[in-house]
Amino acid sequence: MASRGGPMVVGTDGNDYEFRQRVAAPHYISMLNKSRLRYCIFFHTLLAFCMMAKLTSDVLDRLDIFVLEIEELEVPKPLWWEYIWLSSLLASFIGLSAARGNKVREMQKYMIAIVVLGILPLLYCMVYYFSDVWDYIKLENKADIDETDIMMWQGFPYGLLWYAFCLVGFQVHGFTLIFSNKCLQAWRARTAARKYQ
Repeated sequence: MASRGGPMVVGTDGNDYEFRQRVAAPHYISMLNKSRLRYCIFFHTLLAFCMMAKLTSDVLDRLDIFVLEIEELEVPKPLWWEYIWLSSLLASFIGLSAARGNKVREMQKYMIAIVVLGILPLLYCMVYYFSDVWDYIKLENKADIDETDIMMWQGFPYGLLWYAFCLVGFQVHGFTLIFSNKCLQAWRARTAARKYQ
């Protein structure tokens, strides 16, 4: 080894650093995808805050609390899928715990929870509002929206707003599943390498 400004070790010119202390590929892949998974969970949390804001009106009604500013917004009543999707945020704690401890079973549970509580409710939403969105797309320029059955909220087609939410949700959940799967593959490769040794 060479010290800074000092003599060089005999038999080397100092270019053999490439062979020293490399991070094994499964460790690097795991570390990279854990970081990406945390970003996905962060964006999932942001979407959940949007959903909580939408559900605030219904929750306050159920608690018999009257807030004039919220009532004036005339937020439509929520459907059951909105509460189910919101519960998918709780699965994030399982995912974070699995990523912290490289727990294969926990990560598999997290992936199943994301599919069941996250993706399936969004699919239901897209099917439920499809007719409204399709009618809005087919609407002619000079047609009056008030004469149609298209549900509007604050001047925007309600179904189209949900479609925008669903598209972002599908991206977040899709990337979450991809990065979770890559973590699983890296952990399994590391476990297989240990067994082989």
